Amino acid sequence: MRLRRVLAVIGVVVLLLCTVCAGAGVWLWNSQVISTADEVDFTRPLAVPPLAPSRMESGRRVFDLKAQAGTHDFGHGQTPTWGFNGDVLGPTLRATRGEQVQVNVTNALDQTTTVHWHGMHLPAAADGGPHHLVGPGKSWSPTWKVDQPAATLWYHPHLHGETAKHVYRGLAGLFLIDDPATSVDALPHEYGVDDVPVIVQDRKFDGGGRLDDTPGFMSGVGVLGDTVAVNGTVGPYLDVTTERVRLRLLNGSNARVYDFGFADDRRFALVGTDGGLLSSAYDTDRIMLSPGERAEIVVTMKPGERAVLRSYPQDLGTGPFGRFTGGADTLDVLQLRAAGTLAPRPAVPSKLVEIPRLARADAVQQRPFRLSGHAINSKQMEMTRIDFAPERDSVEIWKVVNNDGEPHSLHVHDVQFQVLTRDGAAPPPQLSGWKDTIYLPGDVTFELIMRFSDFADPNTPYMFHCHVLFHEDAGMMGQFVVVPPGGKPGVIDHPSHLAHGGHH
Repeated sequence: MRLRRVLAVIGVVVLLLCTVCAGAGVWLWNSQVISTADEVDFTRPLAVPPLAPSRMESGRRVFDLKAQAGTHDFGHGQTPTWGFNGDVLGPTLRATRGEQVQVNVTNALDQTTTVHWHGMHLPAAADGGPHHLVGPGKSWSPTWKVDQPAATLWYHPHLHGETAKHVYRGLAGLFLIDDPATSVDALPHEYGVDDVPVIVQDRKFDGGGRLDDTPGFMSGVGVLGDTVAVNGTVGPYLDVTTERVRLRLLNGSNARVYDFGFADDRRFALVGTDGGLLSSAYDTDRIMLSPGERAEIVVTMKPGERAVLRSYPQDLGTGPFGRFTGGADTLDVLQLRAAGTLAPRPAVPSKLVEIPRLARADAVQQRPFRLSGHAINSKQMEMTRIDFAPERDSVEIWKVVNNDGEPHSLHVHDVQFQVLTRDGAAPPPQLSGWKDTIYLPGDVTFELIMRFSDFADPNTPYMFHCHVLFHEDAGMMGQFVVVPPGGKPGVIDHPSHLAHGGHH
């Protein structure tokens, strides 16, 4: 009898424990979902980054950027931040194809940083990757000739092991390229009026109002915030004064993937991606961007109406645990407020620009890339290792696949690539243009084709890496050098003293 009573008590305890654990599991499962739909008070005018002043010196367009510490109001009092030429983010650099540019980067921070020109085709020595360190009090002045189609590019630090922290604190900005041959006058193009940068970043804060960059529970991707800032503005609205407005969307977040649409499901025209305009406008109601990706969309407004740009839940291709990496979240981003009278703007042309297609038959090399476990092809980043060396002017096909259950993207420095196939099929319209960053759902194989033109430097590498910054910092990155035809890779010189000295 006593044994039966003891067993009964044990059974009750086990049942209670199971109930508690199941309840905790349900709570944990549900607690991983954030929704701010219809809950954001859009009370702050959207800050528009100023166009960076420039001057002509010896035939070059010269910009000045200073990385500095400051404070910024995200709605939690004054939060310590970093920025370029200001407290948070940086000005928009703008140059025209064919111009020689020089950017004087000065580091007024108390620690080393770098500045990488994301999406830019330029010599490896000017790329601003993890070898191009700028120590405290030091400066760096890369120069290059702008030679690529009109596009929305951006700049941000690329310090090995520290990129996530530097970007999260606020170091980033846009770099716009103008090119009459690959732009369309009918598209809205008055900066800050009907052509507006939209740098979207998620943030979270501790009890004291400071930025909190601790990883989310079970996320595996680093920080995921519950507050969205656009150009540094929380709860932003944009006064729209024209029938159509062009939004240059940048996912400037460390890890979060956004699936942008409008709360009323209105359609919009996708006109450009990372490397420039598409050949044809794509009429859609969603565009998904992983960290580092850009999209240019044109939205049509009616007088007096309001429209909310929203990020919807998305299938990250990572199975049911996508909710731990933000896949189930709904976030209100930006409110568009149309004036009572709107200045007319032309309809979006269906045909935009000619995009020369790279041909499979021209590829001289195919390379496999497997992203898994903070490594690419089972190798983690080593600053002195060259992984491969394409020849200048050669065309290659990279076969890329995400082999684990984490969200990954791939960013390739120097080149813009084209997507040949997605799991053997032709790519969807949003992947039909020039790209430098692409989201990789689990076990989906992409064939990317690219040409390594103009620049060869056997001793100075470009990077390829996951643009989920937590993964990049953990070693999910490799290096290649471009060599002259018949050339061999050299030796990467990365003396440890550079880690503190930087370049003059």
